[in-house]
Amino acid sequence: MLFTLFLAVVFCAAITMLLIAAVAFVQDTKFFSSAPKEAVALLRPRNEELFYGARTMGWVLIVLSLLMIAGVGAAAIWDGFRSGFSFGQFFLRFVLIFTIYKVYDMIFFDWFLLCRFRFFQHYFPETEPVYNGRRYGYNLKSQLLKLLVVFPAASALAAWICSLF
Repeated sequence: MLFTLFLAVVFCAAITMLLIAAVAFVQDTKFFSSAPKEAVALLRPRNEELFYGARTMGWVLIVLSLLMIAGVGAAAIWDGFRSGFSFGQFFLRFVLIFTIYKVYDMIFFDWFLLCRFRFFQHYFPETEPVYNGRRYGYNLKSQLLKLLVVFPAASALAAWICSLF
């Protein structure tokens, strides 16, 4: 269980690094497809880097983040095989990692970074009117759907696949 919690923390750190790299350093509007359509419509392309080498640094961080995410998956599966996990144990591990991540996403990204700290608006001030006055992020229904349906279903599928071996 402790290893699962560690993996969840690493997963959250990797997603945080991915977000910071995409928003602050790469600043490519293609990364913001999950943002509200009103905000995406206001985005202006950033042709100049924030500082020399910012995009390169951002892409390096994105690659490192993706490797960390893959490493979490590999470590979760490898340790499960090594420990002789059953379907239920694999399912519990995967659903815990995803649930901790989604709760972190909803609290830290949507509520704190977006609404309180205004991280996104700092780098893309043209989106300010979309986020003004919001007490919470823009996609609570989508977040809850992922938390309560999508992630448990994905966890069950992954656990089933792992239990076949």
